Amino acid sequence: MAGGLVLLLGVLLPWRPDLMARALLRALGIRLRVTGPGVTPGALLVGNHVSWLDIVVMTALSRRAGRLRMVAKTEVATWPVIGRIARRQRTIFVDRARPRTLPGTLAQVTAALRAGQAVQVFPEGTTTCGPHPVPWRAAFLQAALDADAPVQTFTLRYAHPAAGFVGEDTLVASLRRVLAARGMSAAVLLGAPRPADAPRRELAARLSHADLPSASG
Repeated sequence: MAGGLVLLLGVLLPWRPDLMARALLRALGIRLRVTGPGVTPGALLVGNHVSWLDIVVMTALSRRAGRLRMVAKTEVATWPVIGRIARRQRTIFVDRARPRTLPGTLAQVTAALRAGQAVQVFPEGTTTCGPHPVPWRAAFLQAALDADAPVQTFTLRYAHPAAGFVGEDTLVASLRRVLAARGMSAAVLLGAPRPADAPRRELAARLSHADLPSASG
């Protein structure tokens, strides 16, 4: 009932996105824990992608992260409540069905980084079942190189398998699992910022497998 009420209020009221995200996490019974250094202004945040919940979790961090923006697929903008949170967070949407628009999207990310805004992307390009199990796509790391911006890794972990959102899963089915789950928590493990000091493909290969934030940190 609490989750349904927050979803309804999220549609009707002009809440600040980080407050809306935190209220939704609480209503869903999800405890949030953040470890590591704070988000660096003007950094490109790169990390794993587990679920639609990731958008809510990262938005919940935006108050402490300053002007954090995200990159998400265009379909997210049409999702109930989640889409509204994303739009109010000034998410930069990427149209995967139109590859020719990618340079323009990269230019938006580069401009945001140059303006001192932290921008968060999921370089895996899809949701997966665990932290960093697949090679990262390098495209958005070019924005960090072009803006001479630092790169900061993060790892998302959930304490319950109901958080997973992969394959042919639907948002409605996933939401039902999350609402039925008990004892769910989300952890964001932030790494230290580092310079973008290599070609984008080399940087992607290095960051996707090495020096990940420690779960004990």
